[in-house]
Amino acid sequence: MKKKKVIFTGLFILLAGLGLCACGDKKESSDNLEGALTDIMTTLYANAELDPGFRESLDGYETIAITDDLESYILGTDEITYTEGVVSMPQMSSMAYQCVLLRVDEADVEAAKQLLKDNADPDKWVCVSAETTLIESRGNVIFFIMSGKNEAYAMNTAFQNL
Repeated sequence: MKKKKVIFTGLFILLAGLGLCACGDKKESSDNLEGALTDIMTTLYANAELDPGFRESLDGYETIAITDDLESYILGTDEITYTEGVVSMPQMSSMAYQCVLLRVDEADVEAAKQLLKDNADPDKWVCVSAETTLIESRGNVIFFIMSGKNEAYAMNTAFQNL
């Protein structure tokens, strides 16, 4: 009986030690999205469940880097510090649409999202307004879209599924 207790105790210690070693080897997982934001935007369009009519119109859209000249118009503010930013928008259209990806320092994500919320102008287009504004994040990438409801939610779902 004493032998069984010793064996049982030994096995328990061995298993507990293995469990601790396995837990100790885990690397912290990051929700940061890897790759260039233009590539991520392309993936969003490829994976979003968009209306066929809207999908056809994507030929007239371009994804470009956000420059100092465009910053206030696209983001509604020039107070956000980011390391990379792109916007996808129609080259010429009567549709209110822009989809933005920003890469910011992880410590600044919530403050940047709040600045976007405070400064987004869904009425900035001539004669049209964006029906929906969504601002989400994954790790250090912020997704900001102003568009029709269906497009906004389809693109947001694609972003969340990355």
